Amino acid sequence: MYRAHVLVCGGTGCTSSNSLEIIKALEDSIAEAGLAEEIKVIKTGCFGLCAIGPIMIVYPEGCFYCGVKVEDVPEIVEEHLLKGRPVKRLIYKEDSSLNMAKSLNETDFYKKQHRIALRNCGVIDPENINEYIAMDGYQALAKCLTEMTPADVIKVVKDSGLRGRGGGGFPTGLKWEFTAKNQADQKYVVCNADEGDPGAFMDRSVLEGDPHAIIEAMTICGYATGATEGYIYVRAEYPIAVKRLEIAIGQAKELGLLGKNIFDSGFDFDLHIRLGAGAFVCGEETALMTSIEGNRGEPRPRPPYPAVKGLFGKPTTENNVETFANIPQILLHGAEQFASMGTERSKGTKVFALGGKIKNTGLVEIPMGTTLREVIEDIGGGIPGGKKFKAAQTGGPSGGCIPASLIDTPIDYDNLTAIGCMMGSGGLIVMDEDNCMVDIAKFFLDFTVDESCGKCSPCRIGTKRMMELLEKITSGNGTLEDIDKLEELAYYIKQNSLCGLGQTAPNPVLATLKFFRDEYIAHVVDKKCPAGVCKALLNYVIDPAKCKGCTKCARACPVGAISGTVKNPHTIDPSVCIKCGACMENCNFNAISKK
Repeated sequence: MYRAHVLVCGGTGCTSSNSLEIIKALEDSIAEAGLAEEIKVIKTGCFGLCAIGPIMIVYPEGCFYCGVKVEDVPEIVEEHLLKGRPVKRLIYKEDSSLNMAKSLNETDFYKKQHRIALRNCGVIDPENINEYIAMDGYQALAKCLTEMTPADVIKVVKDSGLRGRGGGGFPTGLKWEFTAKNQADQKYVVCNADEGDPGAFMDRSVLEGDPHAIIEAMTICGYATGATEGYIYVRAEYPIAVKRLEIAIGQAKELGLLGKNIFDSGFDFDLHIRLGAGAFVCGEETALMTSIEGNRGEPRPRPPYPAVKGLFGKPTTENNVETFANIPQILLHGAEQFASMGTERSKGTKVFALGGKIKNTGLVEIPMGTTLREVIEDIGGGIPGGKKFKAAQTGGPSGGCIPASLIDTPIDYDNLTAIGCMMGSGGLIVMDEDNCMVDIAKFFLDFTVDESCGKCSPCRIGTKRMMELLEKITSGNGTLEDIDKLEELAYYIKQNSLCGLGQTAPNPVLATLKFFRDEYIAHVVDKKCPAGVCKALLNYVIDPAKCKGCTKCARACPVGAISGTVKNPHTIDPSVCIKCGACMENCNFNAISKK
């Protein structure tokens, strides 16, 4: 028995900030202090507060350290682990108070969260199956295989109200039922871990922090639908997730929890990992299955749907990582408990990757129906620098934006659809007054233009034409007719594209046109970018009343566009200026502005 456990985040974010080196230094320092038999160091998955990593938590007291560096380790071992005196300078502090948050659960970031899919992330060692089992792991699978029929399992999933967390929101139990009803000599279960949205890292964190939950859930799905084989399609850019999945699959097979005759029930189920090459279109289920088969990742016409003819032409059930992560808890604790959370038509919780202009960048899991204001102000800590909230982009390149006027909108499938947005897989990008919404629409559309597989012309050609119109508008050459043409083209592409990529690609444009049409008009009529982002429509000017003639801006200018003598006001030549903003960044007197 250890008297203390030191948990250090081993997720991708903290790993990139040297958390593995911190773990090694901890183990070495603990051994040197003669505490190796008393203190255990554990590498976990993501804790969620990614902006302040690397994160370390010392139990049993739950002392929460942030921004830890390798050079801090000797002090932590000497003062805290040996002498029992927490290192106060490393303890996380809320901005709203000078009081230190002694544990992670005491932070505003965690208070309104409810973790189901993320329940084990940051809690257990993802590479140790015994720790997962200690957290009731594989009990749901045992219950299904020894006490329930496949129809019973499907009924519980249907009664829970769980909807697909990959973006479409299709009822999970109904999808399983469709596959179960189709007879075939072979059926498959597929986990979509091809997380392609810019700024999204929900599925990656679940795989890195709790891989056994996905294995257990896919095995349960296999039993319920009659499948004996499963594939996890994961991005090759997720090496830590892939490694931990491989370890978890090996451990599960070794203990007889995966493979032949699981729990002596006569049920066989095996899992394989397939690496994606980074094609966004492979997030669409039929394109994903085509890729698993070894072909170019292109979507197939539907019907037939995968429940009838999916992977290798056989009935297939496909869900994403977060959807599967909820399954063991639903089966273990019953449909009623899960259905008691959320709203009438959107049950349970939703995981979001919170990013952009927000203080607490990271991973959050909230009950459906939580308002956007609660996420941004209470959990996210608000907008840095005293800036005003402008909009939140949900669903990435497939989604829309929620403007400040709708900040009290409850977040669930139906409410977001009603305002012209969508849940998406869970990316939530916060924007402030310095963001240009036309430029945001162009950014996401540029992504989908590159990621279009080219199979259908509405998507292949249409998105390119939309992109050209946006470039024309942001360069100051657009007309009011171009705005109308852009909107008309967007609806045509939505209605005629083959798969979800093309059908949702116009969403960022339509959402910004709906809520921020005045910005489009300003670009066209006034030839100005209200946010001062679009370079072709702005100029940098120096206020002679504020300029002290320090010459710092002139020295920072890479093209020599600024002239003036020491202690006298300077000027910027707009014909030479490349609008890089270096002058404004280096001015100490706020004398330079964008016009």
